[in-house]
Amino acid sequence: MQIKPCGPRRDWTLPALALAKSGGYRNAHAQEILAEETLAPRLGQNRRMIIRQLVYLDALAREKHFRRAAEACHVSQPTLSAAIAQLEEELGILIVERGRRFQGLTKEGEVVLAHARRILAEADQMKDAIAELREGVSGRIRLGAVPTALPMIAHITAPFSTRYPGAALTVLSLTSTEIQNGIDNFELDVGLTYLDNEPLERVVSKPIYQESYVLLTREDGPLGGRETISWAEAAALKLCLLTSDMQNRRIIDGIFRSVGHAPKPAIETNSIFNLCSHAGIQGVSSIVSIQLLEFFGVPLGTKALPLTAPDAKRTIGLIMADRQPAAPLARNLLMMSDTVADAALPRRPIVK
Repeated sequence: MQIKPCGPRRDWTLPALALAKSGGYRNAHAQEILAEETLAPRLGQNRRMIIRQLVYLDALAREKHFRRAAEACHVSQPTLSAAIAQLEEELGILIVERGRRFQGLTKEGEVVLAHARRILAEADQMKDAIAELREGVSGRIRLGAVPTALPMIAHITAPFSTRYPGAALTVLSLTSTEIQNGIDNFELDVGLTYLDNEPLERVVSKPIYQESYVLLTREDGPLGGRETISWAEAAALKLCLLTSDMQNRRIIDGIFRSVGHAPKPAIETNSIFNLCSHAGIQGVSSIVSIQLLEFFGVPLGTKALPLTAPDAKRTIGLIMADRQPAAPLARNLLMMSDTVADAALPRRPIVK
C-alpha cells in the first residue's frame, strides 16, 4: 500500500521489516524500537503498519491538531486517529493525552516521537542512498539559513544544483535556534548559521565565510564625511537593529558590551531588507554585514562606514547532523561547498 507524505516528508512505501533487514536502521535507538525482542510480540501481523503510524504521529506532533494532521497526510481524521490508537495498543502505552482537543503527548509519547523521527529520517537516507546508486543523486534537501546569510545561499545552492540536477532544494529563512532544533528533529538536512558565537550541539560543520559589520547611514547626514566609525560612537546613534531573537542582534549587543556600551535601538525588525531601507531615513542608521551590501549593493543615498575598535568578525558556515550513516545529499552539499574566499565571487565595492 502506498502511503502519502505528511507535509514535507516523502512518499513512504517501504514496510518497517524490510527497512530493518536492509541495514538502514544503524542508529542504536532506531534498532531498539524495531528490535524483535521488544516489538515483535505486540506488532504481530501489523508490523507493516509501523511506518505509516509513525508518519501520522510525526504530523500530529507538528500540527498539534488532529484535523490539520490528517489533512497534511491526505487521509481522513478517523483514519489518522485509528492508526495512532492502534500504535498505542501495539506498544501497550498511552501516546496522546486524552481530552476533547489535542493536549499534547504523554512522556511515553515524547519518547516514541523521538524514535519515530529517527526511524523516518533514516528511512529517507536509505532511500536516497539506494536512489543514488541506481540513478545518481536525487531527492530533496532542506536547508535553513539565518537571515543575514541569505545573500550567500546562491553561492551554495547554484553549484550544487548544477552538479546534481536530479536533486531539489528547499531554502528557509530561520533563526539559529530554529536551525539547531530543525537539525535535531530531522526537519532540516543542512543549516547555514553562525559557528563561533553560541554553542552548537550534535553537528559537524564547515566554515564558509567571515561576517563583518558596517554602519549604514545617509550620505547627506552628519556622518557623510566620515570614512569609519567606532562601535563606541555608534552606540550613541539612533539605530535600527534586528530583533533580539536573532543571533546577529545578540552578536552586535555583545560587541557593544565589550566596549562598555548598551545601545537602545529606535527601530527593531526581523528583516535584513528593513535594516537597509531604514538607513535611508533622516537621523536613523543601521548596522549590517558587509557581505549583504557586497551582493545587493549600497542603497541609493546611503553610505557604509566600517565599524572599528574592535574589528569584529564572526564565522558563518554549513552544519549537518553528526549521525551515521550521514544523509547522502547533506554530505555531498558540505563536501562540495567552497569558502567564499575560494569561490572568487563577484562583489560590489561598498566603501566610497
